[in-house]
Amino acid sequence: MILWNALLLALREIRRNVLRSALTVLGIVIGVAAVIVMVTLGRGATAAVSEQIASLGSNLLMVRPGQGFGPNRASARAFTLADATALAAQAGDLQAVAPAASTRSTAIFGNRNWDTMLTGSTNAYLLTGNWKLADGRTFTDAELRAGRAVCILGATVQRELFAGQSPVGSRIRLKRLNCTVVGLLAAKGQSAMGTDQDDVVLLPIRTFQRRVAGNTDVALLITSVRSPDLTDQAMRDITAVLRQRRHLGAGEEDDFNVFDTRQISETLTGTTRVLTLLLGAVAGVSLLVGGIGIMNIMLVSVTERTREIGIRLAIGALEREVLGQFLVEAVVLSSCGGLVGIALALLAGAAITAAIDIPFVLDVPVVTLAFAFSAAVGVLFGYVPARRAARMDPIEALRHE
Repeated sequence: MILWNALLLALREIRRNVLRSALTVLGIVIGVAAVIVMVTLGRGATAAVSEQIASLGSNLLMVRPGQGFGPNRASARAFTLADATALAAQAGDLQAVAPAASTRSTAIFGNRNWDTMLTGSTNAYLLTGNWKLADGRTFTDAELRAGRAVCILGATVQRELFAGQSPVGSRIRLKRLNCTVVGLLAAKGQSAMGTDQDDVVLLPIRTFQRRVAGNTDVALLITSVRSPDLTDQAMRDITAVLRQRRHLGAGEEDDFNVFDTRQISETLTGTTRVLTLLLGAVAGVSLLVGGIGIMNIMLVSVTERTREIGIRLAIGALEREVLGQFLVEAVVLSSCGGLVGIALALLAGAAITAAIDIPFVLDVPVVTLAFAFSAAVGVLFGYVPARRAARMDPIEALRHE
């Protein structure tokens, strides 16, 4: 009952000074909203990065000749189709192995042309990269063995050359090669590195080697592991098979590199988490500023209501009742600010995530914590004014003008 009366008194006092109360809680509103929006954007960015990494392929390992990105890589001996066959046969934890080689070229259809990435590979390329067909079919075994002039287009190439129409059955020109389009890849969008994954023309690896590259080099082996738990063992198996095939002695370093795409995911998601915490901490400072504003206004309120406090104490009100009245008023102010801040944060978060095209990931514990912190700010910064009011001398308070 005492708490209810204190709540009614707090609401009455807030209604008497609506504008001042609104300005007082503005800092709390901004602080709560900023914390929730920053965390929501950070969570959304992390989810977007994870989705983009997943779009590269399931449990993906990429094997390249050489080490690092310097001259050693350029001079390292390329892989062959036999290396891909050996990995598929001898590394038991691999679900698929796709040999790949790429170069940029201009694709031409009618009076349209588009500079794109030509990639030579097998149907395993679609499996390792989680590619789906939007139209048409994959390569047949006969086309792969004979190196026939067929290709599968990415969504960007389809849009630029065919204006969104189905390209299946049409013939396009790639350098000196005229090839028939047999399939269309479903769109993936940008990768985590910002490149357009749909800007690709896929050819049979033998067609690419004979008609485009003019050599039998395989620049990349893309492998998909059956389970994430088997990744480390798969990396060891790949290393053992390739060292044997490349005739490397016990004391010689690997002249190839096995790269786990999980490293990209862990690095990028770790970075976004750190940035989220940093932005959330910076936004949280405004909550403290809002708390100082509440303390300032409550001190003013105590001064203005000195005679009222004196009368209450004179007719028998206890110190704890006066203390509770002002504490409740401070908590009501900060809690109202927290609720308004949450509402604004949800609206702003939904609008911003939609504008920058990332998932809206609401972190309920953070929302709850932000609200609880706003109420705690009211208790923390409202205590000093409330204590000052409760310890007033009734006689001196009644004499106050």
